[in-house]
This record gives sequence, C-alpha cells and structure tokens, in this order.
Amino acid sequence: MHRITLIGKPGCHLCEDAREIIARVAGELGVPWSEVNIETSDELRERYGEMIPVTLVDGVQHDFWRVSEDRLRAALAD
Repeated sequence: MHRITLIGKPGCHLCEDAREIIARVAGELGVPWSEVNIETSDELRERYGEMIPVTLVDGVQHDFWRVSEDRLRAALAD
C-alpha cells in the first residue's frame, strides 16, 4: 500500500492548497497520509527548505511547491 507524506509548515498558503488536494485524493483512494512540519527537523529544513510544500509518495519526493492532483492519482494507481 502507498503512503503520502506532506512536508510543510504553519502559515504556508501553498501547504494549505497541497493539504486539501492530498486529503481529497487520499480519502477517495483509501491511501494513508501524514504531515510533517519542516520546522521540527534540521535535516528536512536543509534538504527541502525552499521547496515546501513537498509531497513524498512512499518516502520518495514526488512534487514540490504545488501538488498536481492528476500526477498524484497516477502515482498512486501503481
């Protein structure tokens, strides 16, 4: 089973948009997802600091800045 992770931070409007899309797609497909605050990890901040929101599918970077609903659905269809 696939798993989606959203890396973002509070107050990020793009993160809010990404969260809405991920929640909808994950809910429709029955895929678990979680959100991680980039501010809680130096490693994440160093790696993704200028790219949030970042979407991971099965721990692999899938999208950043914006979530493409079509691309996300396609990745989860495998």
